[in-house]
Amino acid sequence: MFWTLELASYLEDAPWPATKDELIDYAIRSGAPIEVVENLQELEDEGEVYESIEDIWPDYPSQEDFMFNEDEY
Repeated sequence: MFWTLELASYLEDAPWPATKDELIDYAIRSGAPIEVVENLQELEDEGEVYESIEDIWPDYPSQEDFMFNEDEY
C-alpha cells in the first residue's frame, strides 16, 4: 500500500466515519484513480470503522505540519 498526498486527497470528502467497503464504494463513485481503490482493498477488513484518513494513513500531514502563517494573508 502506497499513499501520496494526491491519492489521499480523493478521500478528503469521504463520508467519515466509514467502513472499508463504504470507502471503496465512495472511491469508485467519485472517480478516484485505481490506485486509491487498490490501496483501500489492501486494508485488513475486520469490520473496523475508520474515523478519518489518519486511521488509514497515520503519516497523513495535518495543518500543523505545514509552515503557514495565516496572519500573512
